Amino acid sequence: MRNDFKNYRNEAFANKKKFIEYFDYFAHIHYGKEIQETGLIEKYVVLAQMVRTYMLEDWRTTKQTVRKNKRKQIYYFSLEFLLGRMLRNNMMSLGIYDVAKQGLAEMGVDINDIEDVETDAGLGNGGLGRLAACFLDSLATLDYPGSGNTIRYKSGLFKQLIEDNEQIEVPDQWLRIENPWEVRKAARTVDVRFYGTVDITRNERGELEFHRKDTEHVLAVPYDMPIIGSNHKTANTLRMWNAEPSDELPDGRDYREYLSDVEDICLNLYPDDSTEKGRYLRIKQEYFFVAAGLQSIIDDHMKIYGTLDNFAEKVVIQLNDTHPALAIPELMRIFVDNYDIPWAKAWDIVTHTFAYTNHTVMQEALEKWPVDYIRKLIPRIYLIIEEIDNQFKQSLVDMGKKHNFIDSVSIIHEGNVRMAYLSIVGSYSVNGVAKIHSNIIKNDTFRDFYEIFPEKFNNKTNGISPRRWLLYANPELCSLLDKYIGTDYRHDLKKIEKLNEHVDDPKLQQQFLEVKHLKKEQLAHWLKKNYDIDVDPDSIFDSIAKRLHAYKRQLMDIMYVIHLYFRIKDDPNFWMPKTTFLFGAKAASAYKFAKKVIKLINCVAEKVNNDPDVNKFINVVFIPNYRVTVAEKLMPASDVSEQISTAGKEASGTGIMKFMMNGAITLGTLDGANVEIRELVGDDNCVIFGLTEEEVNALKHGHYNAYHFYETNPMIKRIVDSFTDGTWSENRHDFKDIADEFLLRNDEYMVLADFEAYCDAHDVVYELYQNQSEWAKKCLINIANSAYFSSDRTIKEYADDIWHIEEIH
Repeated sequence: MRNDFKNYRNEAFANKKKFIEYFDYFAHIHYGKEIQETGLIEKYVVLAQMVRTYMLEDWRTTKQTVRKNKRKQIYYFSLEFLLGRMLRNNMMSLGIYDVAKQGLAEMGVDINDIEDVETDAGLGNGGLGRLAACFLDSLATLDYPGSGNTIRYKSGLFKQLIEDNEQIEVPDQWLRIENPWEVRKAARTVDVRFYGTVDITRNERGELEFHRKDTEHVLAVPYDMPIIGSNHKTANTLRMWNAEPSDELPDGRDYREYLSDVEDICLNLYPDDSTEKGRYLRIKQEYFFVAAGLQSIIDDHMKIYGTLDNFAEKVVIQLNDTHPALAIPELMRIFVDNYDIPWAKAWDIVTHTFAYTNHTVMQEALEKWPVDYIRKLIPRIYLIIEEIDNQFKQSLVDMGKKHNFIDSVSIIHEGNVRMAYLSIVGSYSVNGVAKIHSNIIKNDTFRDFYEIFPEKFNNKTNGISPRRWLLYANPELCSLLDKYIGTDYRHDLKKIEKLNEHVDDPKLQQQFLEVKHLKKEQLAHWLKKNYDIDVDPDSIFDSIAKRLHAYKRQLMDIMYVIHLYFRIKDDPNFWMPKTTFLFGAKAASAYKFAKKVIKLINCVAEKVNNDPDVNKFINVVFIPNYRVTVAEKLMPASDVSEQISTAGKEASGTGIMKFMMNGAITLGTLDGANVEIRELVGDDNCVIFGLTEEEVNALKHGHYNAYHFYETNPMIKRIVDSFTDGTWSENRHDFKDIADEFLLRNDEYMVLADFEAYCDAHDVVYELYQNQSEWAKKCLINIANSAYFSSDRTIKEYADDIWHIEEIH
């Protein structure tokens, strides 16, 4: 066999015979072994190397075409990219999965066993990172020139274990085998500097010059991953930065301490910011990846154009939340200090380069960092932020704004730098991620900024990749859809709307229910195999899967289970369709309340699942270490999808879109994307309950009294009392913090106000589920109207309305 790879692209996956030949060859060059001598891990690495090599031509030609045609490029700066496993996704996007499956089978290897070797990349945590990953997928698929910029975390967020019903965090060693998709680009290493002092002098023209002295140097080494589109021609790049020690050693520091500090930068996603050390590290991470990314972008730009005058015409940088906000003053530093661009001109370029996506409406969740920390860690950047703030405030004075108004929008406020405010002032676009969210940030969260910059604000409702979350996660459903509406929807999800013409077909309804049951059986098998958890695939699968936070109200879900427990124990004639309540969630390591909720869920599960009077009606399952790979199994199997956040608190909720696309019925409040789901499918095809955003605000301003619900509603009182009476734990103090949330802290997220309506909503679900034909119809209507939530639609809107970029080819 030829070994020069000249014809590799044409031959390697042409048929199973050629595949086996090349597999044998890659095993030899990578491990020096015959195929039969390799283990599963080695087979996984060999196959991944084959696939990556197959992608290289697309990767190379994409870059060359962008440079040759001088296309404007989008750089997506995000502290998270929750990619999931890449092997299956890449092979299916390239159209080579079936050949690889057949070739491996010929060798006596099950491709599913190889896929299970791969671990989820530890580069993200929740919806923010999963959104970023879907956007990269859509950028490549739609043939847009776009790259991601992030940190190469060595241990991710954490791997979640459940021991004695409590969350335990251990390192997520996702790089233990290796990451076969990445390419280390040592030649593109850049220098990032921390600490030190700033000398201010005047040059011969009388202009101020700023010189950083006695800084601590850290090398940023890029690791690039190709992100392939399903169009078989475009491969963009996710650039991950790794921190490594510099040869320029810091004076007066212990070298081992310096090495440890460098190692910490890329050790974990979201280090604990409850300590001063953790807060410094968070700021260091945020500056590290934007400083490295900007240097790389400018280097590429100067090689092509030789000038920065057209930078904003050729480069757009999207800030995914406020974590990359330090890119704004850093780009100013580079322009002003390194390239001698006058401040006004530099600011004009900067404010036409950045666009900002907001992901929260809660003021308390908006990121801010102490001035002292930034001044010490990156002193030149602080001086630039200070100047940006001063000039912004002066512009408001010139507009005739009053002192109180100016103070309300100042970037530096009460000893803190407000990162969202910096992002708004330094960007030309500010977008929310769902209709209700965008309206709230205009009318409430950033009301004063909207008064100043109304032209900046817009909505871009989030979306999800239909390839990973429908085509690849649910091939059985797609095969069914193919029979009724053809295959055009696989390339243009809007074509899935044709399914609306068939939703009344009894044969289709029955076949859909059979597919759903099969996906439930698959999930049940996986849970048994991996966690020794038994679930009944004949039960309703009622799922809530998302980062655990008080406003997302997983607590309300488990309180409903407790309510059912008491009803079953009290009433010998009780009946309901058997339901399995599935939870998937991680709590931040320092978020004590959220960790208590996880413990409560597991304690309730322990009692419910072991009580023969109760477990014939309900079961509770907490899936440990929730991640993309779990979601790909959970979402196609779920009947009911819960999105039950307090109205006006959830920005979007992309998880709900994945459930919907796979035929689950939404049970939720009028919050986030639920509002748009209701508009798309109608009231009859989702179950909406609870207070509206306006009603929540009215209650807050009208002195909401949680204790009143506790005093006057025996059902609520019994549930709350059970947290401290020994029902769920022998230690009566275990869940006192949860009880105190209602009795002492007045139920900030209004769980008690919505609880009865939430119980009634479940009754509606159970009644609907009894008519399986009608239930299937509702599920099919959800699938047929899910195209709006494709990230392809979202990215097209970004490209047309914000980025103004064109297709590569």
